[in-house]
Amino acid sequence: MAETVLQLDPRDNVLVALTPLAAGSVAHFGDSTCPVTQVIPAKHKMALVDMRPGDLVLMYGMVVGEATEGIPRGGLLSTRNVRHRAGAYTAHRHPVSFALPDASPWTNRTFMGYHRPDGQVGTRNYWLVLPLVFCENRNVERMKEALEEELGYGSAQNSYRPRVRQNVRDLLRQQANGDQSAAAQTFQTQPERVFSNIDGIRFLTHQGGCGGTRQDAQALCGLLAGYIHHPNVAGATVLSLGCQNAQASMLMDELRARDPQLRKPVLVFDQQRSGRETVLMTEALDQTFAGLVEANRITRAPAPLSALTIGLKCGGSDGFSGISANPAIGYISDLLVGVGGKTLLSEFPELHGVEQELINRCATDELAQRFFDLMQAYSARAKAVHSGFEMNPSPGNIEDGLITDAIKSAGAARKGGVSPIRDVLDFPQFATTPGLNLLCTPGNDVECVTAQAGAGANLVLFTTGLGTPTGNPVAPVIKIATNSTLAERMADIIDFDAGGIVTGETTIPACAQKLLELCIEVANGQRLTKAESLGQNDFIPWKRGVSL
Repeated sequence: MAETVLQLDPRDNVLVALTPLAAGSVAHFGDSTCPVTQVIPAKHKMALVDMRPGDLVLMYGMVVGEATEGIPRGGLLSTRNVRHRAGAYTAHRHPVSFALPDASPWTNRTFMGYHRPDGQVGTRNYWLVLPLVFCENRNVERMKEALEEELGYGSAQNSYRPRVRQNVRDLLRQQANGDQSAAAQTFQTQPERVFSNIDGIRFLTHQGGCGGTRQDAQALCGLLAGYIHHPNVAGATVLSLGCQNAQASMLMDELRARDPQLRKPVLVFDQQRSGRETVLMTEALDQTFAGLVEANRITRAPAPLSALTIGLKCGGSDGFSGISANPAIGYISDLLVGVGGKTLLSEFPELHGVEQELINRCATDELAQRFFDLMQAYSARAKAVHSGFEMNPSPGNIEDGLITDAIKSAGAARKGGVSPIRDVLDFPQFATTPGLNLLCTPGNDVECVTAQAGAGANLVLFTTGLGTPTGNPVAPVIKIATNSTLAERMADIIDFDAGGIVTGETTIPACAQKLLELCIEVANGQRLTKAESLGQNDFIPWKRGVSL
């Protein structure tokens, strides 16, 4: 008989409903059964034993809650009878060992990427235009209007042709008159894309750079430096007002910390020094166009999978996230680590309750202490504003079975597989160590993905049970549905369906291998993600306040 519930670990005293269960029915799992005494919606949890107030709820073999009232065997766990509870943790590592998947079939696999002078390899070839301060957002938008439309990276919304767009047309004419290259010749026919080897120009805007703390300005410059240094970026145009906290010199110092030789072109324009805005815009457009001509000379070439850095993210999670999509990308993480690549496990508020498991997997005592300290500091900041990690689950999470932060965290941590942790990074550090990295970020979808890209992720695997359109300006975001119903209902934003793991139609290893093939296609540029096709270029820098 087909299983209707799942026991994730032999130590668990709860079962996960794979389908809706009617009161009076019998739930089957393995060779065992359990009577159903209350209606249990799919994705929710059912008590395997009678529970009294104060009893601990165990799931994934760990503490994920505490009963606040009696729950009969076969009864529903909900926010009315269970509250958040997580196991204690220390910085001391306990010996652990895990069976890693065989990565040898992937050792000689390659993808077609853009090789950078510093040894990084991009899955895309972008030029960035960004402001150091919010005062320059309007000028960034004006450059976007001019460059995207005139160079074939967007569609004109109307016949309005402002001065800056005419400036780009003049540059194209000059190029055509003096250079019979492919880019110049194509101007005559108004092609879809003038620069065939540039995947796009990305325009970032934000609300920071001044008016906040000096630490906010430093963190912003570190994040922007990470985007400029990103393997998917060929170069950048930076607009500065001049008087803001986030100075150009601060940005360049952060860039030198990531690339001491400053091997990428970075064009900085200061409005207060330029005088009239037209002077600023003309200089910025002229030099940016010249930079694009050079960036267009770069072409794709084979690269090993070890050149990939993959961000591991979940958002709009449901009760199946920790069963299907999250362990599938955890398996991919182990495979990529096995061939020398890098993966980033983030969302520290959603690792609350699994701290000891992750500390045990840290490769050194120093890394274990660093993770411990970051978690303690983050938790203290939350409590200082009368919040806490226990308040993390959203209404959507709770409705679909994630009733405590510890339950949510236990499933979220599956994204990191079972490999040893080779580095622990604080925001906005850049990942340089091969292997599984922990990166301190909020759980907030866009803030987290923004930070992962700033740490060098040239692909992001994003699992969702409820659906989210989240994308990123420089890193392709592959959206993976935890259940097939979502994959069908929101097919316009979902790239991959992992729901077959829940129904038993496929296994975690088989699903992961199929998903890794998709990753290679996306890395090759053979396929755009749904977020890329929709132009979903979300960018929200994390200010080091409390964000869960």
